[in-house]
Amino acid sequence: MTNVQPYSLFTDFDINLFKAGKHYRLYEKFGSHITTVNGVEGVYFSVWAPTANQVSVIGDFNGWKDGEHRLNVRWDSSGIWEGFIPLVEKGMNYKYKIHSNNNGYISEKADPYARRCEHPPKTASVVWDDNYKWKDKKWLKTRKDHNAIDAPYSVYEVHLGSWKRHATEDRFLSYFELADDLVSYVKEMNFTHVEFMPIMEYPYDPSWGYQITGYFAPTSRFGYPDEFKYLVDKLHENGIGIILDWVPSHFPEDAHGLGYFDGSELYEHPDKRKGYHQDWKSLIFNYERNEVRSFLISNAIFWLEQYHVDGLRVDAVASMLFLDYSREDGEWEPNIYGGNENLAVISFLKELNEEVYKSFPDVQTIAEESTAFPMVSKPTNMGGLGFGMKWMMGWMHDTLEYFSKDPVYRKYHQNEITFSLAYAFTENFMLPLSHDEVVYGKKSILGRMPGDEWQRFANLRLMYGYMFTHPGTKLLFMGGEFGQQNEWNFQESLDWHMSEYKSHKDLQNFYKELNTLYRSRPALFEKGFSQEGFEWISLDDSENSVISYIRKGNKEEENLIVVCNFTPNVIEKYRIGLPSKMKIKEIFNSDYEKFGGSGIKNARMLTSKAVSWNNKPYSAEIKLSPLGIAIFEIK
Repeated sequence: MTNVQPYSLFTDFDINLFKAGKHYRLYEKFGSHITTVNGVEGVYFSVWAPTANQVSVIGDFNGWKDGEHRLNVRWDSSGIWEGFIPLVEKGMNYKYKIHSNNNGYISEKADPYARRCEHPPKTASVVWDDNYKWKDKKWLKTRKDHNAIDAPYSVYEVHLGSWKRHATEDRFLSYFELADDLVSYVKEMNFTHVEFMPIMEYPYDPSWGYQITGYFAPTSRFGYPDEFKYLVDKLHENGIGIILDWVPSHFPEDAHGLGYFDGSELYEHPDKRKGYHQDWKSLIFNYERNEVRSFLISNAIFWLEQYHVDGLRVDAVASMLFLDYSREDGEWEPNIYGGNENLAVISFLKELNEEVYKSFPDVQTIAEESTAFPMVSKPTNMGGLGFGMKWMMGWMHDTLEYFSKDPVYRKYHQNEITFSLAYAFTENFMLPLSHDEVVYGKKSILGRMPGDEWQRFANLRLMYGYMFTHPGTKLLFMGGEFGQQNEWNFQESLDWHMSEYKSHKDLQNFYKELNTLYRSRPALFEKGFSQEGFEWISLDDSENSVISYIRKGNKEEENLIVVCNFTPNVIEKYRIGLPSKMKIKEIFNSDYEKFGGSGIKNARMLTSKAVSWNNKPYSAEIKLSPLGIAIFEIK
């Protein structure tokens, strides 16, 4: 086979941007690209390996022989090796054989920019391109309406490998099969978005996808890259947005991955205090290095541009922001101001969000950030990090802790269920009930609920109703909607057979109608990130364990009254304060018989009276169902 021919996709401008950390489309240049040179078809390869003294492409086409196809190093000190190899074809496997200047270190590395990878446990990269014809033009034109911060946003979090397995062959469903089964289910349940736990190629199933080796390749476990595009297309065709979990916080030490790539700490920080994650036994990106910043921002842009995704949920942001995250004294070094913030990360995240929203103003970036770090979801021109939303981890932990208590004790913990409203509008919060809450002995969400079976399901309906009427967007991990009994197991399908039992089926129907209510009532989403969208009626009735509040939209006549009874006691006459003379009508109650409840409700229209209550001039008496949430519209 003919040896490597000189060829480049890089211009001098590309190189300058790359060195400066300002090239945000590196996937157009790096990696393997099928092309024609001098009338001959083949593949152009390029890889960044500045510490190497020799880089060869080894693969199917040369018997994996080192030195047969040596790439040429560029003359501009960029550290880029490149060249054109004739007759290499789509579908051929390859790696880079790298000889380092550091102590003769030799490695075989997968291509950091590969568009496709071999099915694990195999680790080679695959020459790939596709000519997928997108059909989601209509969705993209209207995406800003689906993704706006004043739009309903109800997310179904999914681990593709365990949502459902093939019934007879005990295997993963393919992207094609998921485009039928998953899409129809998400649409039926009235979710607005689906979030996939990481689908970028990863070698180790127990990592759930959070230890990535192929940042630019959808995992081959479920099919080809164009098949994943088909799944995205089908979601969009059915009016469903797609969010991808994205992991710029760390990467694994697997021999074929990014670690010690060219015999040096190329992608990871060379100081272990900044470059090694002790909890996850993984490497941390060097955010101080311009080329690494370009790699990561290019990767975020890649999924938005090439795969039409509608948002990125950025994993483990807290671990990135703090130099002392999960480290003892002496295991970290303060920044130049003596603080514990990683200044390079702050700068990187701002740059990331600025570029994402500049290129795709109609998408969302969502931070999984568990601390009180300020202004995570505020614009960078205000001094914020620039994310669109932030997970409200405090709400999740407080709510689950409160609901796990026997109702008889809840009156002593009223603050746990109301405290989130003290800071609910400091960020654009998303309320998550995520995969992390149903593993490692925490039990399933249903499994945390106290009482007999009826009470457990009533508690769960009440909690979901409280979540949907609380300010902020919503996220639920798969299985929670029908009351998965067991903890999540990434190796097994959800317990779909449970949804055939009445109590589980009723819960599933409840969640479906809750999504429908949420999407149809502007008061629940139009001002979800604003103090103007919420008003307490009563937060301090701890003796009855009852809270009541008003959710407000742009039109006063569309406001909703919400009352939650966190005990199994029926209260026939419970007075709530109202701001003016009005009539109210119950439009939703978690205790309806069709949801598995006892059927206690407010069947008739209620008229307020000029009786001052809860510091409001008017009031009305309502009936409170056991472990129930009642929602009233104003007539």
